[in-house]
Amino acid sequence: MSNPLLALPDLPAFDKIKAEHIEPAIDTLLAQCRETVERLLAENGQYSWANLIEPLADQDDRLHRAWSPVSHLHAVADTEPLRKAYNACLPKLTAYSAAMGQHEGLYRAYKQIAESPGYDTLDPAQKKTIDNALRDFRLSGIALDEEKRARYRAIKQKLSAAQTKFEENVLDATHAWTKHITDQDLLKGLPESVLALARQQARREEKAGWVFTLDMPSYLPLMQYVEDPALRREVYAAYVTRAAAADTGASQWDNSEFMVEIIRLRRQLAGLLDFDSYADYSLESKMAKSPAEVLAFLQDLAERSRPVAQAELEELQEFARQSAQLDSLAAWDLAFYSERLREHKFNFTQEELRPYFPAPKVLSGMFAVVARLYGLDINEKSGIAAWHPDVRYFEIHDEEGQLRGAFFLDLYARAHKRGGAWMDECVVRKRSGTRLQHPVAYLSCNFTPPIGNDPALLTHDEVQTLFHEFGHGLHHLLTRIDCPAVSGINGVPWDAAELPSQFMENWCWERAALDLIAEHYQTGAALPDALFNKMRAARTFQSGMQMLRQLEFAVFDFRLHHERRGETAADIQALLDEVRARIALIIPPAYNRFQNSFSHIFAGGYAAAYYSYKWAEVLAADAFSKFEENGIFHRATGREFLHAILEQGGARDPMELFIAFRGRRPDTEALLRQAGILTQGTGAST
Repeated sequence: MSNPLLALPDLPAFDKIKAEHIEPAIDTLLAQCRETVERLLAENGQYSWANLIEPLADQDDRLHRAWSPVSHLHAVADTEPLRKAYNACLPKLTAYSAAMGQHEGLYRAYKQIAESPGYDTLDPAQKKTIDNALRDFRLSGIALDEEKRARYRAIKQKLSAAQTKFEENVLDATHAWTKHITDQDLLKGLPESVLALARQQARREEKAGWVFTLDMPSYLPLMQYVEDPALRREVYAAYVTRAAAADTGASQWDNSEFMVEIIRLRRQLAGLLDFDSYADYSLESKMAKSPAEVLAFLQDLAERSRPVAQAELEELQEFARQSAQLDSLAAWDLAFYSERLREHKFNFTQEELRPYFPAPKVLSGMFAVVARLYGLDINEKSGIAAWHPDVRYFEIHDEEGQLRGAFFLDLYARAHKRGGAWMDECVVRKRSGTRLQHPVAYLSCNFTPPIGNDPALLTHDEVQTLFHEFGHGLHHLLTRIDCPAVSGINGVPWDAAELPSQFMENWCWERAALDLIAEHYQTGAALPDALFNKMRAARTFQSGMQMLRQLEFAVFDFRLHHERRGETAADIQALLDEVRARIALIIPPAYNRFQNSFSHIFAGGYAAAYYSYKWAEVLAADAFSKFEENGIFHRATGREFLHAILEQGGARDPMELFIAFRGRRPDTEALLRQAGILTQGTGAST
């Protein structure tokens, strides 16, 4: 049988990928990549875009298109054979990347092009590709002696393996825990939709009653609605000790030592390259220019948010005292009483909204929103092989009828799929001669699946999550940049990458947009004005507390990577305790091991960069304020955002792009006003 990973059709042949195909295919492609590099360097004395960089981009694209479906399957349909093949290939790919980053001949060739007269004739995307490559050579240790280069490569190998193991431990620990309940009295308070999901899970396991998991569609409603505090405490303890050694004994998925190793290796990597810290190393490719700038930004938000958060917490504590005679709130009480307070203040529940957000209507409405903003036409295409029956495939055409890109949509939580929501690249836009390769994306969420004959009914939070990931997808798919290194999301500084995604969330709160995405799944009725007004009034509910929680994570991440901390698991915990003492209003129980499942920074791309969420929120809130001024479906403004931000990829500096759209630099107060932390008129604290 031919190897589908070597055939490389326009789309991955997911139905034909077998674990035994993976390692041989990657070995072959890596060998071809190395041969291509050496051949191109040998054939040419004077290097150019056409005779070096473009053919290298073609070869790297072949490797990416082979590895992308494997990496994606590891995240959404993990099996033991697939995991084994993935882990066998990862060090080989890491070694190849490190070797190319330290390849003297390749570096000299890029440097020659950058210093040649021909550089000035290149377009901005081509110049940015070369400039970024030279920066990355430096960050890969090109200036090191051979002994230190070898050490750099070894560190990268170990880091890659440790980060992968961290993520696998979180996945395995999450799916290892279930709670089987047969006594319905224990489940008082749970909405029928949550009970139905748990019944469906129990039937799958051939059990009576209800089965709950630590996946978010199961876990969060338990914390928000179950009246029994003992059950809430049990579930909370299971969730916050995932991938940690619990008090009852060591866990086989304990991430404590992996955290220590990851921090140690990152510090060594930064030190080899003469950076004071890994945070300094990380900021070399970010919008923010120094650790002091990041910490000052986070401190300013914390100081301005804290009075509002303090008032919110006091209100919650008083509500718990008055309604339940509760003198103090435990960690497992917060979500429960916050939801009761929301219901009390605004006279509606999140569950009342769910029938108005059936997934099919939300999807069609979301597509209608971007049709009005950007002139896009999005249609489903059948007959495309995927990895699960729930997965759907869509194509995007612009108002001239031109194909712009396509995406796979995987909405629902299930076993062997990692938690959270994300967008990732399947295929990157690239032009070779007259042939244009259109971009393809993966959009993955973990929503409550359909139950029985009803469609999936989303919470409003889930609707926002979908819009968020779709915003990332549009950034990848609508690019007009043909150089893959800076096409779509590539080459975009990490602290600017969340701008398009957070920007899209705003339409989930606008009446004109909700008329497109909200419709009762049984009656077809629009979202009632009364319910909409309550939802809008509740938009900034506990926004100060939420702001401080995100800032707690961001400061912990940045200090961990900036200071000489984290040499033991106890020291990581001590630093987190210090950050909480300065920022958090609520200190969790001593057994809480949030950090052991903090995949964003220990396994993802947010190391010394979790601040990016807040940084980009400022950009997003300020960008949306232009639509508030002109109209949320103002066609000219929509096209300005499309042309200035979404189409530009990483080919230009993001601050330059923002100023081109907004006419000025971003204003932090736009976010604080949107969150209700500043009043709209005066700018003073509320």
